[in-house]
Amino acid sequence: MGYSMGKNVNTILCISSYEKGQEFMREAKRQNWRVLLLTAEKLKEANWPRESIDEFFFMPDTDEDWKLQDVIHGVSYIARTEQIDKIVALDDYDVEKAASLREHLRVPGMGDTTARYFRDKLAMRARAKEVGVLIPDFVHVLNYDRIKEFIAEYDFPFILKPRLHAGAIGIKKLHNEDELWNSLEALGDDQSYYLIEQFIPGDIFHVDTIMYNHELQFAIAHEYGKPPFEVAHEGRVFTSKTMLRGSQDEQTLRIMNASVMSGMGLKQGISHTEFIKSDADGSFYFLETSARVGGANIAELIEASTGINLWAEWAKIETLPKDGKYNLPEENSDYAGIILSLAKQQWPDMNSYNDEEIVWRLKKEYHAGVIVKSDKKERVSELIDSFTERFYNDFFISQPMRDKPTN
Repeated sequence: MGYSMGKNVNTILCISSYEKGQEFMREAKRQNWRVLLLTAEKLKEANWPRESIDEFFFMPDTDEDWKLQDVIHGVSYIARTEQIDKIVALDDYDVEKAASLREHLRVPGMGDTTARYFRDKLAMRARAKEVGVLIPDFVHVLNYDRIKEFIAEYDFPFILKPRLHAGAIGIKKLHNEDELWNSLEALGDDQSYYLIEQFIPGDIFHVDTIMYNHELQFAIAHEYGKPPFEVAHEGRVFTSKTMLRGSQDEQTLRIMNASVMSGMGLKQGISHTEFIKSDADGSFYFLETSARVGGANIAELIEASTGINLWAEWAKIETLPKDGKYNLPEENSDYAGIILSLAKQQWPDMNSYNDEEIVWRLKKEYHAGVIVKSDKKERVSELIDSFTERFYNDFFISQPMRDKPTN
C-alpha cells in the first residue's frame, strides 16, 4: 500500500498494460515526483526502472482488457492514501482508462471527449473531416443502407477496422461483397464498433510530435518500409527511416500533422500520427493518430537522429508546474533507420552486423533489430535495404496476427 508524503511532493500515476515507458518514469523521478505504476500482474518481474518507482500496483491477469470499473475502484482505493496529481497512460490501450480516471478523480489532463479523438478511429476520422484534413472515405458499420451506398460508390477492396484497437490488430482487407457481408455477420452485435474504409494503395508515413499548451514544439517525419498492416498480417520485416529533411513531402506532412494536432485538441504530450501517400494521385491522406509514444522502438529511432527522447520529454512536460515553461532540447539533424523482425532463434547471433553506423541493438528473445545513424540519408537507406535482405535470410519467421490485444 502506498503512503502520502505531504503536499510538497507531487505524485504521478503511470498506467501501462505493456512493458514500456521506462524512460518516462526515470525522468519523472529526476523531476522529484513520486512515481506510482499500475500494470498487469504478469508483468511483475518485467524490466521496470525499479529505482525510479515508489509503489507498484497490479491488476489481475485476464484474457480480456481490464474492466474500467475495476480500474476505477482500484485507483480510488489507492487514492485513499495517495494524493494523485497526474495520471498518464503509457500505452494506447490505457488512454481511455486514464481519461475516465481523470474525470472520476477530478485530476487535470485529457478527459473522455478529447481521448476519443485519439483512440476511436471513427471519432478521429469524423473530426479530421470536419477540420478539412484529407482522409480516405469511410462509413460506420451501423446502417446497412448507408453501407450499400458506400460500396456502390467505391471499388473493392475495402478495409474493415475496429474503432478501438491499436495498430493493425483486428484490421481486415475485404476483397468482394460476399466477404464484406460475411465478415459483418461474423461480428454480430459488435458491428457498431467497426468502420469500413476506402483502400488507398500507397506508401505509409508517420509523424511524431511533442505538444505543450496546444503549441507544437517538435515534429519529425519518417517513412515506413512495408505498411504496418502488411508487416502484421502478411509477415514482413519492419523498417522505418527519417525522411529527407526539407523535402516537399516532408513539409507537406508537417503541415498536415499540425492541422491534425490542432483539430484533435491535444493540449500537451506526445502524438504518433500516420499518413498515406496515394499511388494514384500523389496526395497525402490522414490515417490515424494517437496520444502516446509510437511503438516498435520508434522513440529510440527518433533519439538516434535528433538526440531527443520522447519519453523523457513527455515526463518533463507532465511534471512542469502550472505556469512552467517547456524548453525543447537542442535538436540534432542526423538521419536514422530501424529494422525489426521476429526471429527463429531465441537469442539471434548478430555479430556479423558490425557496421559503425549501428547505434542500438534490440535485446529481446526471438527478436532481431538494430538502429543505424548517419549524417547522410543515402547511407541510412543503403544499410536498411541491405539489412532487410539479410534479416530475411538470417532471422525472419512469421506468426499469425492476433485478432484481439492481450495484456
